[in-house]
Amino acid sequence: MAKNKHLTDEERLQIEHWLKGGMSLNAIAEELGKSRSTISREIRAHWVSSDKSATGRVPNRCTMRTECIRRQICFDKPDCVRRCSACKLCNIVCDDFVEDVCYRLYDPPYVCNGCIDEHKCTLRKRYYLHRKAHEAYREMLVESRSGANITEGDLMALDEFVSPLLRQGQSPHHIVANNPDQFNVSEKTVYRYVSGNLLTAKNIDLPRVCRIRPRKSKPVQHNELCYKGGGWRSLRNVAIKPFAA
Repeated sequence: MAKNKHLTDEERLQIEHWLKGGMSLNAIAEELGKSRSTISREIRAHWVSSDKSATGRVPNRCTMRTECIRRQICFDKPDCVRRCSACKLCNIVCDDFVEDVCYRLYDPPYVCNGCIDEHKCTLRKRYYLHRKAHEAYREMLVESRSGANITEGDLMALDEFVSPLLRQGQSPHHIVANNPDQFNVSEKTVYRYVSGNLLTAKNIDLPRVCRIRPRKSKPVQHNELCYKGGGWRSLRNVAIKPFAA
């Protein structure tokens, strides 16, 4: 069972279709070969809110909508004699409005897809829509791989605070450990900023960094002799030497 694979757009479309048909999360998970928790997290992470109301009903979402008998909340309409709970402006103008939330949204499937009372419900709804869910997933995927950025103002403030202390002989670890409220970046990030010449202080201001030998990296090389003879020979038994300049 491929439990750790990302959901595709087609699988999200199937989830939306099966939810509309009233299928349980266990049955959906079994059909897709996923775990139930994966389907549950997918729905709760990507549901969208909707103000859709029932056809022919007043969109009143107040907890007291069936008991309230107040009238003439709108002072600019003195001739109105009907109860305010029967008016579409009730929730907007009433200072005592408290929105009611459907208790079914706290239990699986957490959305209104497939609810038998959807056609007569006036409360705020939640829907799982495969297109919006996949767009949100793609956007999250791009943001998670783009890396954290720092604004020019934050970088200048960090430089003004860190560089003088580094030149006094303090290490980034000591500075970060003793001033945690001054940093919204990690200690490793400070080292990267110094090494990348983003701060006024340089690696020469870090004695320990200067004493550490740089790591040796072996560049990927190939030998033209391996191509001779009409085929590729394994490099494991061939001594690769750098080409002479």
